[in-house]
Amino acid sequence: MFIDQVKVTLVAGYGGRGCLSFRREKGVPRGGPDGGRGGDGGSIYLISDENINSLTYFRYKPINKASRGAHGEGAKRYGKRGEDLVLKVPVGTVVREDNKKEILFDFTRSGQKILAAKGGKGGLGNAAFVSSTNRAPRIYEEGESGEERKLALELKLIADVGLVGFPNVGKSTLISKVSAARPVIADYPFTTLIPNLGVVDVDEFKSFVIADIPGLIKGAHLGHGLGIQFLKHIERTKILAHIVDVSPYSQRNPREDYFIIKKEIESFNKELIKRPQILIANKIDMLDNNKTRLAAVRQLAQRQGMPFFAISALEEKGLEQLIYAISRELQK
Repeated sequence: MFIDQVKVTLVAGYGGRGCLSFRREKGVPRGGPDGGRGGDGGSIYLISDENINSLTYFRYKPINKASRGAHGEGAKRYGKRGEDLVLKVPVGTVVREDNKKEILFDFTRSGQKILAAKGGKGGLGNAAFVSSTNRAPRIYEEGESGEERKLALELKLIADVGLVGFPNVGKSTLISKVSAARPVIADYPFTTLIPNLGVVDVDEFKSFVIADIPGLIKGAHLGHGLGIQFLKHIERTKILAHIVDVSPYSQRNPREDYFIIKKEIESFNKELIKRPQILIANKIDMLDNNKTRLAAVRQLAQRQGMPFFAISALEEKGLEQLIYAISRELQK
């Protein structure tokens, strides 16, 4: 299951209690205080892992607790420190305090690690309170409570290219043909219910990551369809690839579709529309002798100043040219 937004409660471990103890040993009169301090409570860390692609773990375990420190003992023995808890999150996870907009941390690469909740400090035993005026202290400290935090975790996929367009224009088919991704493909709206990532190999030394962003329709930024759930995943992309259906059987106007999607993206985040964009006319294998729809989209690309590509994802026509062009654009 793909989960990209969760709320979690993190409770670090309590510190152990200090020990109240006096040395009692044959042949050692007035042994004196020997109570050791308690162990510190375990802390909770978040670490990014490139092998994880969802926040599903936290969906089923929203409360996570680290172990507490052991109590101090006699003979000045310290309590054992509580074991730290390390929780893995996908690369691209944004961490916020619950119900706040301020970003605490943004995991942008694998292996990044942050302290999310600090363990409580262990209490001192009575041996720590010995002084010249108090040779037999009968005081000790309780351990401190561990830090408790309520956080909101949000995953924003990291991809070089974001595929955007209406349902059934061929985004999933395209990503399945140019990468090893295998999304579910069918001929009804909203077949794709989760974003799909694929790695496209350009040559032996070059590759890029492409993302299929599902559910964009008119009103997506207002919550219509599925788009409101996934629009955030294009915020990290470097290039937006608009795909339109130019086949005569779609009963849609590809020019209008382009402007609708463009408006939805702009309404969600005005900065996104300033990024490099390309226009892809798909399903040219279904065109008859009438090429007016294809010509109209080509003219639209010229007016918008965008690179244009006519392809058939299903029959793999024009894909090699598209891949190399995207790679060149990314190098800029």
